[in-house]
Amino acid sequence: MQTNEETKVEQRLRDITGITCIYVPVNDVYESVKWYQKNLGCQPTKIHSVEPGMRMAILRFLDENGNPSHPATGPIPAIFLLKSEEEGGRLGFNRTEDGGKRQAVACFVTPHIKELFERFKENGVNIIGERVTCGPNVTFIDPDGNMWEIWQP
Repeated sequence: MQTNEETKVEQRLRDITGITCIYVPVNDVYESVKWYQKNLGCQPTKIHSVEPGMRMAILRFLDENGNPSHPATGPIPAIFLLKSEEEGGRLGFNRTEDGGKRQAVACFVTPHIKELFERFKENGVNIIGERVTCGPNVTFIDPDGNMWEIWQP
């Protein structure tokens, strides 16, 4: 049996204060930039020129005023699209507890999931699931097989 001393959590300053970016492996960075802009509203930073053959791009989401959020301190992490030299191993994993069903590694939050869902359908996004658990949720896959979710609380 554990005592209170054994389960006591050390009191100290926060070590982690957020997530600044998510690294996403892609085959064609240029095409992926266009896909993420069109479907999720991300905007590329000016750090890398958006052109065919590019090997990396940093995408930021827009804040409530329509401005790109700062990737290091904003509430939404930046997406770093990186040219992958490997096939497979895309973001997502299979859960044994759920019959081997594939699981996304990240879930975005939106105040308007119906509009995003309609945009996805119009743009031919690979939607692989929708459910309502603790709010509407849509699971989708980008052109490189990376699995994401979007949830409206």
